[in-house]
Amino acid sequence: MKKNTYHSGVVAVIGPPNAGKSTLLNHYLQQKIAIVTPLPQTTRNRIAGIITGTDYQIIMLDTPGLHKARELINQEMVRIAMDTLYEADIVLFLADAQAMAEIVLGSKTDKKKNKILASRSAEYRSYLKEISCPSILALNKVDMVNKEQLLPLIDWYSSLHSFNAVIPISALKGDGTDLLQEELVSRLPEGPQYYPDDIPTDSTERFIVAELIREKIFLRTRQEIPYSTAVLIDSFKENTQGGPVVIHATIIVERGSQKGIIIGKQGKMLAEIRIAATKEITKLLGCKVQLKLWVKVKKKWTSNEQILRELGM
Repeated sequence: MKKNTYHSGVVAVIGPPNAGKSTLLNHYLQQKIAIVTPLPQTTRNRIAGIITGTDYQIIMLDTPGLHKARELINQEMVRIAMDTLYEADIVLFLADAQAMAEIVLGSKTDKKKNKILASRSAEYRSYLKEISCPSILALNKVDMVNKEQLLPLIDWYSSLHSFNAVIPISALKGDGTDLLQEELVSRLPEGPQYYPDDIPTDSTERFIVAELIREKIFLRTRQEIPYSTAVLIDSFKENTQGGPVVIHATIIVERGSQKGIIIGKQGKMLAEIRIAATKEITKLLGCKVQLKLWVKVKKKWTSNEQILRELGM
């Protein structure tokens, strides 16, 4: 009997900020690997999720949102996303159908709408022209738009790039995700199984822990605070006698006023961040966790190459 051919490869997931790339990755893995917040530009690093089936393995790369970058940290985020295109076997461009429907079909004046669309078209084309492998357009959040709005959206995106397939999905609800996965698998090249069945990511526990702490900062602070913070894991000690894993982490901010906001009155905000993060980390590690947090000011760290390297950027 002929053995079934195994297929494997890299799928780079790119798209604008807040389109749902991390939500889609977590959905396929059925566990939280990539952090998710309502704020754009939450993802700063490339995160690999490993989706393994009986005869295939998808190495799915979640990437920072593509945007017009001015600061060094933002330029690094866009570079990280674009670099994935050159190692990909398939590119999945994830678009926010709800946001674009408001622009393409919204009530803005024609002059204003055309200006926005022209700017967005030029921006997206500059990214999409770098694709040299099969590409799929996934229109996400279709549960938030009317069905009659989909065709104009598909036409607009198709005018920017010749996608091999277009699939409407809801990453949050799972609608259309099975069809999208089938489409991805059908286009994977023949190849070996690179990772064991039970490995969901190549990210270290230290990295994911730092991300979970950062997520809690995003969810509990507003305005510029989340974007001015980073998390470094100082130590990660496992207890072989059945005690808790003890984690020491430093939250970096750019100004003293931001440090005050993160700590909060009588340490209340920092305590909330610690409690919420400890709950998620405990679930991740499957054991008791003791998390200790400090806040330090490092002026203009978002433009500091050494600190960005420490953060893996």
